[in-house]
Amino acid sequence: MPAAPARAVAPAPVPHPLRTRSFRLLFTGRALSLLGDAAIPAALALAVLEATGSTSALALVLGCAMVPRLLLLPLGGVVGDRFDARTVALVTDVARCATQLLVGVQLLGGTPSLAVLAVAEAIGGAAGAFAMPTGSPLVKGTVAPEALHRANAAMGIARSASRLGGPALAGALVLTVGPGWAFVLDGATFAVSALLLTAVRVTRVRIPRRSLRADLAEGWQEVRSRDWYWTSLIGHSAWNGAAAVLMTLGPAVAVQRLGGGTTWVLLLQVGAVGFLLGALLAGRARPKRPVLTANLGLATYALPLILLAVAAPAPLTIAAYGLAQAGLGFLSPVWDTAVQRAVPEHALARVTSYDWLVSLAAMPLGYALAPLAASAWGPEVPLLAAAVVVGGCCLGTALVPGVRRFR
Repeated sequence: MPAAPARAVAPAPVPHPLRTRSFRLLFTGRALSLLGDAAIPAALALAVLEATGSTSALALVLGCAMVPRLLLLPLGGVVGDRFDARTVALVTDVARCATQLLVGVQLLGGTPSLAVLAVAEAIGGAAGAFAMPTGSPLVKGTVAPEALHRANAAMGIARSASRLGGPALAGALVLTVGPGWAFVLDGATFAVSALLLTAVRVTRVRIPRRSLRADLAEGWQEVRSRDWYWTSLIGHSAWNGAAAVLMTLGPAVAVQRLGGGTTWVLLLQVGAVGFLLGALLAGRARPKRPVLTANLGLATYALPLILLAVAAPAPLTIAAYGLAQAGLGFLSPVWDTAVQRAVPEHALARVTSYDWLVSLAAMPLGYALAPLAASAWGPEVPLLAAAVVVGGCCLGTALVPGVRRFR
């Protein structure tokens, strides 16, 4: 008598990554520090302008944070791969806690020193260069491979929630107790994050000790060998450059042509809601071609740029910005999961550092060129040019075989 055929056994459901202790601790610390960080831009701008009355002073402080971050990102990637990502993240959290508390004490004292603020932001920016590449290794090292996408979606939701609540928190603190307390709060969140990291357990792959140049070259080779990766980074860089143009010229266009400052504030809030909705969608969607889908969603950033250039009705422009931010919210967890699954674990921090470096490099260019172009030809020209660049670069990735084939 023939044996009965074996019945297929369905795979056991994968528990949500937040049920994993190490990821839960990591998520909690990162969510708190993201919320504190989201309150800082508005508080810093108001504090520096109140203390100095100079936009040049504000630009100096912002530049002191941005330049060290960009210059040190490749080195941060090497350190993240060579050493325990948890330890690197813990040390940088402590460093950023100290710098934010220093700025907070300066502001609470009533006579802040511009030099001290600039140095503190430079140290914080340098620490960020070492912290940013640890994000992917920490997530990958604390969850099972099949739970990566849900873990990244959870992180994306935390980022979007902080973007939504951070400005409101900053406004409440500035209007009630002063901007200095926003920095004290941010420093406290980094302290809590560092404390939680001491209890996180991360699996890692050790790499052989080689020269710094060899490590940098290997990381760059990992980037260059994947056409879907480096071509997507061009699109991401274009997006950040376009975002810098919009953030520079958008407020003036909103005030002068779209009904005033309230329109700009509403646009930013709708954008934060859109980012959250995009992250929520990414947690449920399983696109067959994730990189292609995410890049096409990123191309929607051209819409608010075009509508601002032609001074379209405010509701239409605001809705377009919300859609564009939803595209960004969708891309973040989808992209992180794709990279974590495709890139060898021993090179993940270095590849991530190049990701951040290329993606952010266009922002200073956008900040510098947008006002110059607007003064020469009006805001319409740089806004439309940014729309063409971001739309063309993101849509153009569809022509790349690796982008279309990546599943």
